[in-house]
Amino acid sequence: MRFSTAFAAASLTSAAVAAPASSVSPTATDAADVYAAQATAKSASPTSHVAGKAFNRYVSVWFENTDYDMAAADPNFQFFAKKGITLSNNFAVTHPSEPNYMAAVGGDYFGLNDDDFTQVPQNVSSVVDLLENKGISWAMYQEDMPYTGYQGYSWVNQKTGANDYVRKHNPEILYNSVVTNPTRLENVKNTTLFFEDLKNDKLPQWMFITPNMTSDGHDTSVTVAGEWLRGFLEPLLDDENFMQNTLVLITFDENETYTIQNRVFSVLLGDAVPSSLVGTTDSNYYDHYSEAATVEANWGLHTLGRWDVGANVFSNVASHTGDKVRTWSTTPALANRYFNYSYPGIFNSAQYVVQPVPNSLSLINGRTTLPAIQAQWVGYQEFNYYEGQLEIPDGYNVPAVKNYKYIGAL
Repeated sequence: MRFSTAFAAASLTSAAVAAPASSVSPTATDAADVYAAQATAKSASPTSHVAGKAFNRYVSVWFENTDYDMAAADPNFQFFAKKGITLSNNFAVTHPSEPNYMAAVGGDYFGLNDDDFTQVPQNVSSVVDLLENKGISWAMYQEDMPYTGYQGYSWVNQKTGANDYVRKHNPEILYNSVVTNPTRLENVKNTTLFFEDLKNDKLPQWMFITPNMTSDGHDTSVTVAGEWLRGFLEPLLDDENFMQNTLVLITFDENETYTIQNRVFSVLLGDAVPSSLVGTTDSNYYDHYSEAATVEANWGLHTLGRWDVGANVFSNVASHTGDKVRTWSTTPALANRYFNYSYPGIFNSAQYVVQPVPNSLSLINGRTTLPAIQAQWVGYQEFNYYEGQLEIPDGYNVPAVKNYKYIGAL
């Protein structure tokens, strides 16, 4: 287990600490303990109807460790590509899996370079803070998660013996600002509850869905992953309880081959995609931070003040929000960037560097960092994440460490 002491300061005001409903530790993996906790676990199904500029519902479905060309050649992934927009230059931000998941919801991966049991301290925000600030409902749906709010490292399927659920693929469970808040924890649940919420028309507006280690291709193949996706998503494309001006992102956490660019196959589809864009390709540069940037732009949310600030908004959404989709303009060219290892940071096992505070600059169509984040660092110099977002080279190190007030500096 790893918890960084580099983060200090008051917790966000939205966090509420309470004892778990069960006396069993939420990280316990013993079957008897897990079954005992199942009996008392509480789930919630919050809904909302906040109109967005390009979509009213966002759904992200992640798969595992597959090179772009292999995924693009799979017949089932091709099926969905023909129904949407293929993102031909969407990149993971590093290797291995966990930092990519962490980055997608938190705007940074804080130097993480492994898949260990990691806890992001409570005073660090994620997209959940931004959504709740605007009254937008959200949920995590995780296949084979043993019960709602489970925080353990993994869960072994008791019937097959497969290590099907893993914490590292459940990004919001990595953030203590979520797990120390019982109300938030009730939204982190099994995909079986997705189908209950679907049937009852109780799906939230923002969803992150992770198949298990078999279904996502990690322990199997892209063929298995594609078949799972076809079975899961195809029926939803005609379901009125799901398709409510909905934008779905199908993507992969990282590629398989570390010696080539860490480009991942991704498709945007749903009834929020204009018919004129169905079956097209978008070759603009994106990465996992573009997910948060796109959600922020669509609903006019605040930002996290991290790499989400300067990330490109998906162009089909940017055309509605007025965001500029930037091109890669630095040297060396994008073709020479591989994104295959992590920069130093508080979770980096090889090179620790204290992390800079988020910036609060109003740079993207007037969107500023969430006030609850800004309030923690008033009077201290900030690192301008925005200016570096499209220029961050492999092996990047935070510049001029001594000149900044960093999270955890006393």
